[in-house]
Amino acid sequence: MTAFQCTRCGKTAPRLPGPPMPGEVGKRLYEHACGDCWKAWLQHQTALINHYGLNLREPRAKEFLASQTEAFFFEARQPDGA
Repeated sequence: MTAFQCTRCGKTAPRLPGPPMPGEVGKRLYEHACGDCWKAWLQHQTALINHYGLNLREPRAKEFLASQTEAFFFEARQPDGA
């Protein structure tokens, strides 16, 4: 695994072993997200699923999670890390 600077947290870390999901978003995550941020996302995703009672067989739930994934990893971060 090659070390790089994670876009989300700014740390130099090893890359994920491969794209964590299919498609363009998976490729972007592989290129820009570290394992620690991916683990944080999985915990956040679980919280979202439970909080909103999402049924992942429904297209709207999948669309919601896709938009939340984009926001979590690629929207501008606040200086305090929020």
